[in-house]
Order: sequence, then C-alpha cells, then structure tokens
Amino acid sequence: MRNYEERIENILKRLDEQMTIVVANLKLNEKIDPEDVFFDNQEFMKLMNISKRTAQEWRNKKVIEFAQVGNKIYYRLSDIKKLLNANYNTK
Repeated sequence: MRNYEERIENILKRLDEQMTIVVANLKLNEKIDPEDVFFDNQEFMKLMNISKRTAQEWRNKKVIEFAQVGNKIYYRLSDIKKLLNANYNTK
C-alpha cells in the first residue's frame, strides 16, 4: 500500500511541476488552457512512471484518450487529470 501511495505522490509532484510551468506562462500573459497543454508519450510515461507497454495497453483499452500524428503520440493534460480523478480512491 505504501508503494502505491508513493507512486501517487510522485505523479502529483510531476503534475505540480508541470502546472508551475503553466502558471509561469499565464503570468507572462500567455493564456494556456489545460486543453492546449500536450505531453508526448515519453513525457507521459515519465509523469505516470509507467512502461511503454503499459502506455500502449492503456491506449488500446481506451483508458486514456490520445492523439497520434504520424508515429508520435500525445496526451492532453486535461485527459491525464481526468484519468487520475476517475481512479482516485478516498479513505
């Protein structure tokens, strides 16, 4: 159970780091909507601490929405947050 909590904490920490970047851009008068922030597959795997295979399974099972341009895969920040909120368990 502790390992699971540590994973969630790491994910939230990485999201917080990304949100810091978004906030910094907003302060510079750049209007950024979470719908406009995209992570590529490498960033997504690092953020979620998952393997390439797991990311592929999640796409195949429609666990997370994604966009594909050529061979590149992209995920919206809002979809990542939606995935985490849908799987959030309260005590």
